[in-house]
Amino acid sequence: MSNILLIEDNEAIIMGLEYLFTNNGYNVRVARSAGQANEILDQAKEAGRSDVTGKYHITEMNKDIAKHNAAEKYNTSVEAGDVWNIDIVILDVMLPDGDGFSLCRKIKADDIAPVIFLTAKDEEKDVVMGLELGADDYVIKPFRNMELLSRIKNVLRRNRSGNELTYADLKMDVDIRKLYKADNEIKLTKLEFEILKILLQNPKKVFTREEILSHIWDSAGNFVNDNTLTVTMKRLREKIGDKEGNIIVTVRGVGYRLSD
Repeated sequence: MSNILLIEDNEAIIMGLEYLFTNNGYNVRVARSAGQANEILDQAKEAGRSDVTGKYHITEMNKDIAKHNAAEKYNTSVEAGDVWNIDIVILDVMLPDGDGFSLCRKIKADDIAPVIFLTAKDEEKDVVMGLELGADDYVIKPFRNMELLSRIKNVLRRNRSGNELTYADLKMDVDIRKLYKADNEIKLTKLEFEILKILLQNPKKVFTREEILSHIWDSAGNFVNDNTLTVTMKRLREKIGDKEGNIIVTVRGVGYRLSD
C-alpha cells in the first residue's frame, strides 16, 4: 500500500482526494500549508533515506499537525515515534504561505519522493517550470479522478526499479524500503532495515558488531551504541519470526551472519 503526501489548502479538494485515495488503496497524509509541508519534508530528510522513499517521523513538534489531521478525518491516528513512508507527493502550486515550486525544488534536491503537481496554474510557463524543476507529472485542475489515479500509478511504477534482495521467504525492496515475508509486509524501523539490508547484501559474510555499528553510524548519521544494537537485533528477529536465531545467526565472540 503506497503512501501519499498531499500538499493542498482547499478543504473541499482535500476531502475529495482523501476519499478517492483511501478508497483506491492508498494511505494519505495532508499538509495544508508550505510550513506544514516543510516540517514533514525536513523530517523525511533527517531520516536519511537512501532511495526514493522518504521517512516522516512523527515527533512532538509535528504531533499536533498529525492530531489535527486525524481530528478532521483526513488522517489516521498517529503517535510520537511512528514512522511514515512518503511514496509520492501530490503538490499544489498556490499555498497560503508559499508556493509549490519552492517545495518541489526542495523535494527533488533532497531526493525525497516523486512529485505530481495538481494545480489550477495552467499557463505554459508554469507547466514548463514545474517539469524543469523535476516534477514527474503536471495535472491541471479541474481534473478527472480516474486519470489522476492512473498518473499516480504510472509515476510510482517508473520510480520503482526493482532493486530487490531475497533470502528464504524474505524479500526486501531496497528502492522503496519495504520488507516482505511470504508477501506480507513487515514494518521495520530505519535501524532494523539497515541491519537486515547489509546481511542480505552479503549473505555469506560474518559481520562483527563493530562493522555493523560503523555501517549504522554512516547511514543514519547518529551514534548508535552496542546496547542499542543488541536491542534492535532482538526486535528485528521478532519481526521476521526468528526468535530462536535460525535466520540471523549469532557467531559468538564475533557478530552475526545469515544461516546457510
